Amino acid sequence: MGKIFFAFLKLFKVFRLLCLRMKGRTENDLYARRIVTGKAWEDFCDHLKTAGAALTYPGTPRDAFQQTEGIRYLSRLTRAALEGFVEYDDKEFPELRRMVHETVKLGADNPDNYYQNAQISGKYEYRIAGKRNTIHYLGFFTQNGNYGTTGGMAPCGVIEDKDLYIEKDGSFEIILSKTRKGKNWLKIEDETGLLVVRQTFYDRKNEQPADLKIENLNGTKIPGVLTPERIDKGLETAALFVAGAPMLFAKWANGFKKHPNTLPVFDPKTSNAAGGDAGIIYHHSYWKLEDHEALVIDFIPPDCDNWNFQLNNYWMESLDYRYFPVCINKNTALAENNGKVRIIISKTNPGSGNWLYTCGHNEGTMCLRWYRLEKDATPVVPNCNVVPVSELVKK
Repeated sequence: MGKIFFAFLKLFKVFRLLCLRMKGRTENDLYARRIVTGKAWEDFCDHLKTAGAALTYPGTPRDAFQQTEGIRYLSRLTRAALEGFVEYDDKEFPELRRMVHETVKLGADNPDNYYQNAQISGKYEYRIAGKRNTIHYLGFFTQNGNYGTTGGMAPCGVIEDKDLYIEKDGSFEIILSKTRKGKNWLKIEDETGLLVVRQTFYDRKNEQPADLKIENLNGTKIPGVLTPERIDKGLETAALFVAGAPMLFAKWANGFKKHPNTLPVFDPKTSNAAGGDAGIIYHHSYWKLEDHEALVIDFIPPDCDNWNFQLNNYWMESLDYRYFPVCINKNTALAENNGKVRIIISKTNPGSGNWLYTCGHNEGTMCLRWYRLEKDATPVVPNCNVVPVSELVKK
């Protein structure tokens, strides 16, 4: 349904331009009229309303608890979309923002990540100035397309901390351009619309994220006046994002229900097209338990830089990691002498050091990640079993 909607919208835009030319008007005239008549706002509200289709997508739970979370999810995405595509969408003067964070969640957002992104354009060149600080991992990625566009987000350029030239004081700069420039270069193309920064904690309590700032190298020195076009387009993109993203992940969640309480490898092409990190192997799946049951996950991790596992609700929002144990990684997990890790998921704590709390849920999605596997290492498919919690309680 989402593809049909976006295709219709694209055809409508082409038809609209043809009509304007026949009447001797410009697009600027149209944007001005849409703002003055209130049509821009009306269309935003109408398109936003279609986001509710994600709440009734096949397979979605219809109980009041999970539908309440679903509505909150849409409200969170609306807040993020208005900030990202209306307030901070000036590609001449981009700002690195945390679009996904503790209270805006999307697509199995990683609790160990400190996400930042900025709206950019292939028309310009940019410089990122930063200080490395102590966070475990730092990576910069450019994407062709954007969250609110219809063509996905194809990977473009990437530079990671291991490849950065960093000064003795911890500072560095990165040039974003179509041709190689500077000591640190991040590729952009004509279609590039988004800069994504992923910072990953190994030890959240003791690590400090990098300090970063982005600037345009060949734009104007000060912003121009606000235009009807910018607001109209920003509202449209925001609405498309809020309508499109939940539908995508509702489809994913429904697909995960085909292999409940297991952790198969997720298709890398699918994750990359949605903005995933090509250096990560993902195991997305579904969990479902009765109140008295626990999901026991056993594995010996492969040789890799890091790994983590997290619990999400049905809408693929990470559970509230600010207050509850809902995720675990290579640093925080307790391992046995042979390297085996056992994770236990349940409503009540059986006394395990690697226990994750379902936060009152009986079902949801989950994700296991292997970060940057060592040479010749392969992803490990964990052994998963559902057992009564009483069997796990330590006497």
